[in-house]
Amino acid sequence: MELYTDEYFMNEAMKMAKEAFEDDEIPVGAIVVCRNKVIAKAYNQTEKLTDATAHAEMLAITAAANALGSKYLNECKLYVTLEPCVMCAGASFWSQLGEVHYAASDPKRGFARFSEGLLHPKTKVHAGLMAAESKQLLDEFFQKLRK
Repeated sequence: MELYTDEYFMNEAMKMAKEAFEDDEIPVGAIVVCRNKVIAKAYNQTEKLTDATAHAEMLAITAAANALGSKYLNECKLYVTLEPCVMCAGASFWSQLGEVHYAASDPKRGFARFSEGLLHPKTKVHAGLMAAESKQLLDEFFQKLRK
């Protein structure tokens, strides 16, 4: 079994963020990995689906649960290009994700600024991998939007 790195998986999430960018969605991508295999991929689709809850993380968590036939994802890792919001943190709590890896911090809407306990107590958090690339894509999107 070939072992992939966190960088490899975050790159896969970045590919999803770029798809969101191309679809004129806020460029956030997410993947869920279980036992070193990508089992779900998603990107923000709030505009496309006319659904404020259609964040990349929410869609990826739902797809992963369907792939495994289980609502619990304790053996899974979520890789996402932007720090999850409170809603997405809550979904990761209820699905008991094993790990959450996010690239760029979100000082305005990210879960970390609100309080402790939004993620499941057993969930490990890793932040900052490919943060600059993610922030650059987000900045480019919002600059394009303002023109």
